Amino acid sequence: MAATRKKEARKKSTKKKAAKKKVAKKTPKKKAIQKKETQPKEIKNKTMENKSTAKTPRNFGTGGKPGRPVFIVDGSRTPFLKARAKPGPFMASDYAVSCGRALLSRQTFDPATIDEVILGCVMPGPDEANIARLTALRLGIGKDVPAYTVQRQCASGMQALDSAAMEIAAKRADLVLAGGVECMSHAPVLFNNDMVTMLGALSVAKTLPQKLKVISRIRPRFFKPIIALLRGLTDPVVGLSMGQTAENLAYRFKITRDQMDEYAVQSHLRLANAQDEERMDEVEPMYDIKGNVYENDDGVRKDSSTDALAKLRPVFDRPFGMVTAGNSAQITDGAALLLLASEKAVKEHNLPVLGQIVDSQWAGLEPAQMGLGPVHAMTPILKRQKLSLNEIDYMEINEAFAAQVLACIAAWQDPDYCKNELGSQSIIGEINQDILNVDGGGISLGHPVGASGARIVLHLLDVLKRNNKQRGMASLCIGGGQGGAMLVERDA
Repeated sequence: MAATRKKEARKKSTKKKAAKKKVAKKTPKKKAIQKKETQPKEIKNKTMENKSTAKTPRNFGTGGKPGRPVFIVDGSRTPFLKARAKPGPFMASDYAVSCGRALLSRQTFDPATIDEVILGCVMPGPDEANIARLTALRLGIGKDVPAYTVQRQCASGMQALDSAAMEIAAKRADLVLAGGVECMSHAPVLFNNDMVTMLGALSVAKTLPQKLKVISRIRPRFFKPIIALLRGLTDPVVGLSMGQTAENLAYRFKITRDQMDEYAVQSHLRLANAQDEERMDEVEPMYDIKGNVYENDDGVRKDSSTDALAKLRPVFDRPFGMVTAGNSAQITDGAALLLLASEKAVKEHNLPVLGQIVDSQWAGLEPAQMGLGPVHAMTPILKRQKLSLNEIDYMEINEAFAAQVLACIAAWQDPDYCKNELGSQSIIGEINQDILNVDGGGISLGHPVGASGARIVLHLLDVLKRNNKQRGMASLCIGGGQGGAMLVERDA
């Protein structure tokens, strides 16, 4: 009897365990259904008050796969101040902090809510090794928020935006402060290797006779400095400066000196008009310790003319070249920062939206032809998005050189170039210059290399908003033979 009761007890226990397992299997399904029902719905066919969110958010691709939509909610920049043969009034981090402070002060969230800070910079100062982290701490974003600095030469600011967009699209972040900064007037002047070797020997010499013996070996060549700015603007592989690569493009596409100078004058006049009509809304003033105010980009020449530019001598290919200081980008200091957000962050903090980053592309090409980088970066986006040049409402191509922008325009209309270099059986098309760099560019306002990529994206969004247009493309050529491009959209 006792054995029978034990068997029956084991059977009942087994039945109870089986019943519990069945319940356990069903329970997650119920929870999943409840969770799905309580999740916030995506923003569709709805425009929030004072927002320009796209009606149907466009996903931003990550690694060939669609990720979450990436929104640009706000941005600001400093005036771009021309380098004038001496260090400027601010260090690079001062520029970044200045425009970052103005940007964050008008947000509804605590700066500590930001998930990451990413800045582009090519030549940070000796006390600014990771300038993104330094900027984040000075802005009070908080010690728990990570930050890193990226460097892709002229497109470093755009690289920062692209990296931030990837973080958001991949669900690794919801709010990212990104952009770029450069203080070219503070570019370092370095000792050459002979001097460095001598100083090293001097540091290990212990006695006075030993030190005097080292000093006696100093030669005049030891004092020849290395100008980091000039070396940085020269490609060591092909041995050409950026200006010499522009000369190559002028020769290849038969661009004349008159055409370059006419384009340069147009850049100055467009910026002058934009300033006079107060269209540069993204610029925040700066103040130095002496009480001086810097409100506008100060490299613009409102009285610029082709007659005046014609008097300038070639800089990069003397005496026969055509690229001069007047039809090239200016050496400049400045910063531009943007705030990128996920759809979740936009709703949670009730953020305004300037537009979305829809697509981006990086491309490589022959370093000696580096100015054509925008053509190689923008063309794949056009093909991927099934767009023609006529369907781009406004466009920014960074003005490294007048010859370089004109060469990009010519390349898209050259059947041989489109076929042999871009793999297209027909020409890509013609850019309407009425929609290109409508408020000037690097020739008139300067090209602080770490910041320009962020500036052109920010200003492009401002132009789209001002003219109630939907789609824009920003692009840069990059030293070393690369190009970068970014497609943005907003509701028109």
